[in-house]
Amino acid sequence: MARVKTDERIVVAMTELLRRQGYAATGIKQVVETSEAPIGSIYHHFKGGKRGIAAAALRQSGAAYGELVGMLLTPYDDPADGIEAAFGAAAETIEQGGWLNMCPVGTVAGEIADAEPGLREIAAEVMSSWIDTGTALFTARGLPEADARSLMSAVVSALEGAFIVARTQRSTDAILAAGRAMGCYARALATQARVEAISESGEVRR
Repeated sequence: MARVKTDERIVVAMTELLRRQGYAATGIKQVVETSEAPIGSIYHHFKGGKRGIAAAALRQSGAAYGELVGMLLTPYDDPADGIEAAFGAAAETIEQGGWLNMCPVGTVAGEIADAEPGLREIAAEVMSSWIDTGTALFTARGLPEADARSLMSAVVSALEGAFIVARTQRSTDAILAAGRAMGCYARALATQARVEAISESGEVRR
């Protein structure tokens, strides 16, 4: 079995700590203990110290979640079905995980929006990449690009908010309800797109 590189262990440790307790509560000493990396290697691999490790963790976890979005939505021809299934999977995962935060990006973004502008910008880039991924998927399934982007923006917002409510209430109800609401929104947009397509087709025949 290949040995995990020291810098990778450090980033994985930071990601897990961000999920569990956020940025402010996470110290370098905890990262060292969790990663089992020598303290000197922290500053060797990450000149920016804690902030630099957090930046790498946000980018890496953000990319992983972006891939997950594609994996969850791609099997479904109907965007509404894919969205509801994705929210259902998220509800199951967060409950089985003991209500730990699913997404370190959302946790950090809400915590450091004003205090750490550099990390906020990285979180914004990550969320924009998620929205771009979903937009492409929904556009490929027949939604106009503007509607597809609006839908994916709503999905990201609803899911991040639902995670907070679920962790607070120790219940998946908020996530499942948000999934149903987003499914309804997706169906409404799909219906509107079909009506407009039929209308435009009729205009062309005239």
